[in-house]
Amino acid sequence: MRIGDTVPDFSLLDQNGALFKLKNLKGQSLVIYFYPKDDTPGCTKEACKFRDEFEVFSDLNTRVIGISSDDVRSHKEFEIKYNLPFTLLADTDQKVRKLFGVPSFGAGLIPGRVTYIIDKKGIVRHVFNNMRQAEMHVDKSVEIIKTFK
Repeated sequence: MRIGDTVPDFSLLDQNGALFKLKNLKGQSLVIYFYPKDDTPGCTKEACKFRDEFEVFSDLNTRVIGISSDDVRSHKEFEIKYNLPFTLLADTDQKVRKLFGVPSFGAGLIPGRVTYIIDKKGIVRHVFNNMRQAEMHVDKSVEIIKTFK
């Protein structure tokens, strides 16, 4: 996925075991962030920063969606442990990660950390790919979404 692409539709289970369908969010701005693993230092910092800025995203009418290859149970535990108020999706077979073209690191052993910012028309407006600056994904997301009209 690149800037200017239309976000593809997909379905995955959320942290509650419910089927999430992207097409049900048409007309909403979205932040879809892919992260390596629940409850690891960088991923926890990133998720908690999204949590801490959640009101800002809500005020900007933007949904936050986190995706990793962890299963529903892991996501539920992660949500509860850190009081995460947004959707976590279980991409256990990494089909959505592949659909978006999220790269891996460390000879393909570590799933990448990439954030896609999508406008109300379903167009990718910004892509932020950075493994080490997990919290910067949130700052960049807020900065870009504030430019939406």
